[in-house]
Amino acid sequence: MKADLPSADKPPSAGRPRDPRIDAAILRATADLLVEIGYPNVTMAAVAERAGTTKTALYRRWSSKAELIHEAVFPVTPTAIDTPPGDIAADLRAMVAAARDVFTSPVVAAALPGLISDVSADPALLHRVSARFTGLFDAVRQRLRDAVERGEVREDVDPDGLVHLIGGATMLAMLQSPDYLASPAWVEGTTSILLHGVVA
Repeated sequence: MKADLPSADKPPSAGRPRDPRIDAAILRATADLLVEIGYPNVTMAAVAERAGTTKTALYRRWSSKAELIHEAVFPVTPTAIDTPPGDIAADLRAMVAAARDVFTSPVVAAALPGLISDVSADPALLHRVSARFTGLFDAVRQRLRDAVERGEVREDVDPDGLVHLIGGATMLAMLQSPDYLASPAWVEGTTSILLHGVVA
């Protein structure tokens, strides 16, 4: 039997705010279930049961399982690069290391294959979840603009392309060489290729 729900999960009056405690419980339950039983077996009903709430409460917040899981997997999307400005090599290393740290977490590893499949099949959902990374893309653009002004980076370097290269390299390494991905050598090697290319 479920515990009595906070008023946010009873029929609300117009404009009544959501209870953040319910949001946190749902996201935590989703992450735990992903690691325990895997993406295909996670259902909205199972999440509601684990969180001590109702499916209605879930659908009031997230329109689909994929959208819920995306937020549970990436609860806080980065909006800044945690290195002092002025050194593009340090910026790239920080981006690569941050991507590695995200993709090697157990919850991301459990969710990613199924999440990619579901999101790829729904362009509208893909647009909504991609929008959560707008702040990160803006931060990368700003760092590259600054590096161009300092003469460190070519003007034709595409910031979105850089993010795609880092993310794609990290995902492939997660699938093919997870032990190497977890090592500092992977961060340094990938940063070197991005920074210097492959031409002798």
